[in-house]
Amino acid sequence: MADVTISFEGGTLRVETELDVPFTESDPRSKTRRAPAFRYATLCDYFDSRDVSVDDSVLDLPELPALLSAYELREYQADALDSWDDANRRGVLELPTGSGKTVIGVKAIQECQTPTLVVVPTIDLLEQWRGILETEFDVPIGQLGGGEQRVEALTVSTYDSAYLRADDIGDRFGLAIFDEVHHLGGEGYREIARLLAAPARMGLTATFERPDDAHEVVSDLVGEKVFDIGVDELAGEFLAPYDVKRLTVELTPGERERYEREQGIFTDYLVQSSIQMQSGSDYLELVKRSGNDPKAREALLAKQRARDIMMNSEGKVTALADILRQHRDDRVIVFTAHNDLVYRLSERFLIPAITHQTAAAERRDVLDRFRRGVFSRVVTSNVLDEGVDVPDANVAVVLSGSGSEREFTQRLGRILRPKDGDGRAILYEVVTTETAEVRVANRRR
Repeated sequence: MADVTISFEGGTLRVETELDVPFTESDPRSKTRRAPAFRYATLCDYFDSRDVSVDDSVLDLPELPALLSAYELREYQADALDSWDDANRRGVLELPTGSGKTVIGVKAIQECQTPTLVVVPTIDLLEQWRGILETEFDVPIGQLGGGEQRVEALTVSTYDSAYLRADDIGDRFGLAIFDEVHHLGGEGYREIARLLAAPARMGLTATFERPDDAHEVVSDLVGEKVFDIGVDELAGEFLAPYDVKRLTVELTPGERERYEREQGIFTDYLVQSSIQMQSGSDYLELVKRSGNDPKAREALLAKQRARDIMMNSEGKVTALADILRQHRDDRVIVFTAHNDLVYRLSERFLIPAITHQTAAAERRDVLDRFRRGVFSRVVTSNVLDEGVDVPDANVAVVLSGSGSEREFTQRLGRILRPKDGDGRAILYEVVTTETAEVRVANRRR
């Protein structure tokens, strides 16, 4: 008789034994011990290291024919896969947008030869991954999300659908691949990884670290970052060489007057309330106060109005006109932080617009025409930052955005696919001088 009997039950491991097993807790209801499903690999290693006999029925893996992909890895992609393999097939790979992270994931599936769940944040990525897997492997591809709920040995799921189904299908896969793995740090999404028993886990991202430090949770659930390579290391050979240029613009006298008035309301309140605004917790304190302090609420609203003035200034529109004139023969993506500015620019320059309000069919049509060269320019808010297969472009214009390094890296990555000839890509940052935007722009760099 085995020393331990272990099985999968609703996103947990049911452990029956008289031994004191780490990572498990007593379950009085079933008179057994329990552990989250993601501890499966750790417990297997523990039992192996102590020669504990185990009756293991955790995984219920469907049969798969031999999987063989036609992809050939570039040297850095092979290094990334080797690093993951050396880390017992657990861990996060950080590579720039456009460097072929999906290819590495496909080759990991081939290497593991096991049923695999791929988890992605958007419908666009769901369709992209499904198409690639259908092309590379001659097996049915399951889909969870986008109107379908079908599980196969190879399945692609949105984070939302995986969250709803993980406790039910957590024993069906030997490998889990989390694309844009930084999303897994979210309070709800992290449960997906906890409920899956898959011993092999891979995280893919262009920017692993999160400002809220939730990447530490991802490290526990998927594995530490085991490989990273930067844009500059790939630019020129595997990615397009690039330049970043910062253009500064000034507020008009009217904009400056309104900006200083609104910013003054905000800063005066900070002084009166002794809030330093040195960290995110200081901002949260202001938000809390705004719930019952009218002056705090007015300060927050004034800050938002000042931000809108500096990020949507007329000088930025003029600068964009000059850039578009200079790059009339190039393929240009314009990024902003606000939908209002997207539609304003779309109307003024007759550029197709994509925002969160754009229907999926219309967005696909615009991007397809951009890919075919019917459109040479597109203006968007944050919706194209990640999770969308964006056609090649060689010029990006950041009119406004956050101080997030992730956002900047993702936007830069949209223009870094290799180009013919000299093919240098260029990203313009347009920043309003003598405003808080200068500090925001410096943070993301």
